[in-house]
Amino acid sequence: MSASNETAPDHVDEERRDFIHIAAIAATAGGAGLVAYPFVDQMNAAGDTKAASSLEVDISKIPLGGEIRVLIGGKPFFLRHRTAEEIAAAVNTDPSKMMDPETDQERLVPLPDGTYNPAILVTSGACTHLGCVPVGPAQGSVGDYGGWYCPCHGSHYDTSGRIRKGPAPSNLPIPDYEWVTPAVVKISL
Repeated sequence: MSASNETAPDHVDEERRDFIHIAAIAATAGGAGLVAYPFVDQMNAAGDTKAASSLEVDISKIPLGGEIRVLIGGKPFFLRHRTAEEIAAAVNTDPSKMMDPETDQERLVPLPDGTYNPAILVTSGACTHLGCVPVGPAQGSVGDYGGWYCPCHGSHYDTSGRIRKGPAPSNLPIPDYEWVTPAVVKISL
């Protein structure tokens, strides 16, 4: 064979080849994301379901010393308009002597201006022991600490919804809520 018939190997532009591979992979990943988004998005809750999972409550209608109970998504919530005596009892209790230590202020959500309205307490209405609904002043029973009493197994909560006696392991939870106005709270699940 003569030297003139031999062909030189083609020169491979490695940078160009790498760029084409990276661009192809990026385009494939982007396309997969665009195709997957509608499938993932359809698993989110529908607008009517989201609307049913929150409630705005006018607290100006709660009499002093009274409470109202609301259901959101089948879950009970208490909104209590506490008296000065109930607030004082909650504030003057040493949290270090409680099963689930929390100050009264830690259980409140600030108004939009950063201040607190200690007269209004918003809590979950399900006992943290087995989920029963405790009774309160509206039902004629306030337990040993002026708050709520769960007749199912004897848990006693104080005027801040903190567990003080009984088998419940923790305080009545504070739900996600915000002050829409000084007279309206919005509770969300």
